Amino acid sequence: MLQLMTTKRIGRRQFHFTVEGKNFHEVVAEYDRLSFPDVGACGLCGSDNLDLTSRVAQGKFKYTSIKCKDCKGDLTFGKMQEDEDTYFLRRKPGGELDWRPMEKKPE
Repeated sequence: MLQLMTTKRIGRRQFHFTVEGKNFHEVVAEYDRLSFPDVGACGLCGSDNLDLTSRVAQGKFKYTSIKCKDCKGDLTFGKMQEDEDTYFLRRKPGGELDWRPMEKKPE
């Protein structure tokens, strides 16, 4: 079994991931499933106070996001329909990352 360690920077933190496979091709294919870039700062307020989060909505929808701890902005990961183990960061039609402000609940 071969392993490859990779690091992704999210704000001021580094997250280390290890992927493995039976051969070099499988290891690189697993690495490609982490196809998102480093994210240095919030696209809304510019803060580097970011963290990875996950949640389950309605008991069945799984979400993984990058959250800004300062403005509560959210950048959600998408998953490919053909391969639910491949993640990417959602983007707007122009190509920039799709940061969303925190939705305020109606009172």
